[in-house]
Amino acid sequence: MEGLASTPSGHPLPTAWERARQRFDGSARAGWAATIGITALAFLLRLWHLSTPKVFAFDETYYAKDAWALSKFGYARNFIEGADDNILAGRLTGQFADGPSMIVHPDVGKWIISVGIKLFGMDPFGWRIASVVVGSLLVLLTIRFVRRVSGSMLLGIIGGILVTFDGLAFVLSRLALLDLFVAFFLLLAVHLMVMDRDWCRRRFAALVPAQLSEPGAWGPVRRLLFRPWLLCSGIAWGLAIGCKWEALYPLAAFGLLYVAWSAGMRRSFGVRLSWLRACVADGPTAFVHLVGVALAVYVMTWIPWMAHADVYEESLSATQYTRYTGEGHCEDKSYVPDNLNEKRWPTATEPDASGFGEATQSLRSLWYYHRDVYTFHTHFLECAEHTYGSHPAGWLLLNRPVGVAADTGILSGEKSRGERCEATPKTDPDGAGSQEAGTCLRQVLLLGTPVLWWGAFLALIVSAFMWVAARDWRFGVAVVGVLSTWLPWLQYAGRPIFSFYMIIALPFLVLGLCLCLGKLLDRPPSRAGAPPGAPGTPGIRRRFGGAIAVGIFVALVVCNFAWFWPIYTDEMLTRQDWLTRIWFKRWI
Repeated sequence: MEGLASTPSGHPLPTAWERARQRFDGSARAGWAATIGITALAFLLRLWHLSTPKVFAFDETYYAKDAWALSKFGYARNFIEGADDNILAGRLTGQFADGPSMIVHPDVGKWIISVGIKLFGMDPFGWRIASVVVGSLLVLLTIRFVRRVSGSMLLGIIGGILVTFDGLAFVLSRLALLDLFVAFFLLLAVHLMVMDRDWCRRRFAALVPAQLSEPGAWGPVRRLLFRPWLLCSGIAWGLAIGCKWEALYPLAAFGLLYVAWSAGMRRSFGVRLSWLRACVADGPTAFVHLVGVALAVYVMTWIPWMAHADVYEESLSATQYTRYTGEGHCEDKSYVPDNLNEKRWPTATEPDASGFGEATQSLRSLWYYHRDVYTFHTHFLECAEHTYGSHPAGWLLLNRPVGVAADTGILSGEKSRGERCEATPKTDPDGAGSQEAGTCLRQVLLLGTPVLWWGAFLALIVSAFMWVAARDWRFGVAVVGVLSTWLPWLQYAGRPIFSFYMIIALPFLVLGLCLCLGKLLDRPPSRAGAPPGAPGTPGIRRRFGGAIAVGIFVALVVCNFAWFWPIYTDEMLTRQDWLTRIWFKRWI
């Protein structure tokens, strides 16, 4: 089962053994030079005026302060009233109140944010610099990921440029929010799985010297039990889930896809009933390396919390989030959430243990805490509303961006941060003079670059077709990555959720887009009687046209990003200039 015998141009395809032994020249100087250059560009763009706006933008008020508390106490802690204003004014002493904070997301992302705070201080630059670094590394990782899946350094470079100039990735790289960290570790985990796929096939080819023809042949099993790249992937999955639980869904989806890869590997080497044998031989191995390792890593990320479990048992074990009381619906305002439950965690009333018993007691408290947080996410918010909440069905088309900061009260002629607002005053119909003073504003909008996202949406449809019809596994990585990070949100459409959650799908959207662009760059069959690539053949003209189309698309993405730059970076705009960038009413 080696696939097609030849390419469309008549060249024979390599055998399964030859394909498995192929190695990427990952150390090619030109490729790494381009990778580092694009990453440096992304870093400098994201670093520009990082301290503006000088506010706690959106949920920074939670994550930045939690990160600061983690660096000082090892657990999230409450703050006094007015702490936000005091911190922004530089008054950092006496801002903590008694008792722990009821955090509703794991701590890995906040620990990363705390490194920047430790190095640069508790100010906007300090709590955002970690996002700049990780956002730039996301660009680097995208380049290498697209290159490995596609086998093309050119497509990897295109992928890196697209992520560099995506507005959603750009703005999240300048904010202390958690979703960017999830995106990085999730992409790292999938990248390592693809590396393991290549490693397993090379290993299989080395262990099997000839086509397996025995009806009961399984191929190597015991000698493939330990898979180093898959182990590293499990660690990355644990860190992704340790930022936000949303990484659980793609872990399950890619786990199933991995078994499909294993079945394809065994089938290509002549193993019969490959699906059944892959499930038996490779399924448990994948489960241990991915789920088992991820679970162990995830629990270890909570060690600082468990070291202070007694604080939570004393202060928060009787504040479980619960459903809305009664039988009414959300529109019945007489029903209010009951988040005060007199029943405490069992560990809160038990005597303090020691040694192994203390560790067990802390783990049980952690379980009860997770139960309360799960209730918060699935029930407590089910009837809440938010101005920027949106239905996930339209996220891929940018149906509702999120405004994370705004200043709408800047008068014409006013100077702000060295900039002067020169709005044109409104006049009456006869031009008799001003009716009211013109105004200017600033805004930071979490909005993906429209040309990129709309093009990627079309490419996703093509990718699904190529995966199913052409059985091209590379497109399957893109499709599974997007669907597993997007579709699960449909079940939570009744609570406030936000379009910027799709940052974790962006690398896979870019992968699908790059693979489709790569089809435009492929060398098609030459005309009869002419050598491949001969001048003047339809193949050369078609490839040249494809290169122009790809270049135009990438240029449009960059120009589109530049057009939205002022509302990505909190620059001052007249209201009319702002409206020219707000293309739809739902974007307001």
